[in-house]
Amino acid sequence: MIPRYQKIVFLLLLVVSISMGVVLVRLRERAHDRLLKGEDLASTTAPDVAPAEQATLMVANDMDGTLVSEAVSLPLPKDSGARARALLERLMEIYASPGAMHEVPAVPRAIEQVFLLPVSESKPNGQLAVVNLGGSFADGHPSGIETETLTVLSICGTLQANLPQITEVRFLVNGTVRKTLAGHADLTRTYLTTEAVGSGSATSGDAGTRP
Repeated sequence: MIPRYQKIVFLLLLVVSISMGVVLVRLRERAHDRLLKGEDLASTTAPDVAPAEQATLMVANDMDGTLVSEAVSLPLPKDSGARARALLERLMEIYASPGAMHEVPAVPRAIEQVFLLPVSESKPNGQLAVVNLGGSFADGHPSGIETETLTVLSICGTLQANLPQITEVRFLVNGTVRKTLAGHADLTRTYLTTEAVGSGSATSGDAGTRP
């Protein structure tokens, strides 16, 4: 014969089990309802993709120390700062590609940000581009006065070729001022974009358009 206290314990356990089952069923139903609601609220339209545009990159050539004008086609956002960053990221991709005329190791986010600021009140149409380089890019850049200078000038030239309102360029590394790029090119000064134009640039007229 089963003792009375065991019957009571059994009944209590049964009641608890049934109650937990009911609670779990309700929680599952609520979760399902929230999931369906989230699906209803989710956007069914595809995000906007920037259309491909023609752009000009001033690509450094280590063989003769010049900047070569190269036409490319790439998606470019409307915002000028984001546009500048996209252009420079493409320039860095060229430098990291096999057989590049100016070899720089590939790193993620070589160009962290590009900020555009007014040069001064006396020059309301001119802009200063503050290019924030990634630390891994600067740390892995080949050392040498010519190779570092060509990288800096190619950045300035590319900005000027596509955003002519940019007349001056300053460089940061990981958001702070760094003395040099890789031991030689001065990053504490302000560069004029006209310096890139006067650095002995060439035009690759027969090179076609790089996709």
